[in-house]
Amino acid sequence: MNGILSDKTRATIQRNWQAACADVHDAAIASGREPSEVRIVGVSKYVDSVTTSALIDAGCHDLGEARPQQLAEKAADLARFTNLRWHLIGTLQRNKVRRTLEVASTIHSIDSIKLLRFVDTVAGELKVNCDVLLEANISGDESKHGFSHDQLMDSVEDICSAQNVRIVGLMGMAGLESNLSETQSQFASLRTMRDKLSHSSGLKLVELSMGMSGDFIQAIAEGATMVRIGSRLFDGL
Repeated sequence: MNGILSDKTRATIQRNWQAACADVHDAAIASGREPSEVRIVGVSKYVDSVTTSALIDAGCHDLGEARPQQLAEKAADLARFTNLRWHLIGTLQRNKVRRTLEVASTIHSIDSIKLLRFVDTVAGELKVNCDVLLEANISGDESKHGFSHDQLMDSVEDICSAQNVRIVGLMGMAGLESNLSETQSQFASLRTMRDKLSHSSGLKLVELSMGMSGDFIQAIAEGATMVRIGSRLFDGL
């Protein structure tokens, strides 16, 4: 990892991080929730490792990458930071599972029972602990991955059979063309799915990963515990 950031760049990232934290805090309070219930996953896929290090210095310790290769490379570059939690938030292919499990603390994108079984098997082989979230398609967009409501409810037995990974909740993304009212409704549907699955399975599903830079306020109103914020953290660079 080479390169030195200017003081101006570091100050911009610090300011953006503090503003995002303040907005998350205010959104939680406005929704009658404790701000500590919501974590920001800083999506660092937009920038290199040097710039990501400035975000860490600003106070972000949960970092999200969309691609397993970038996740592994940045984790290696930033290994001197010992208090990081790496999140894979993008699509996971079978040939990238082992590499991902060696690094990630949380995988947000388990979008099929077949993938869940494979990840569970490899986690057992590696003897690693990893939290996973089941990805649900809450928008109905054909381009989006994830379980439908019915697929999720029909898969309770398979979901409960995982032995080596810890299923902690659901992840979802609002539709690209959705307005804010539609977006909030979609987030509400994810919360309902999470609650129904938790009741049906007996699993303690505490996490809801939903909301990004443009809609995290609506997500927090509907119970998000993790919001994936990226572009606004690096605005002005």
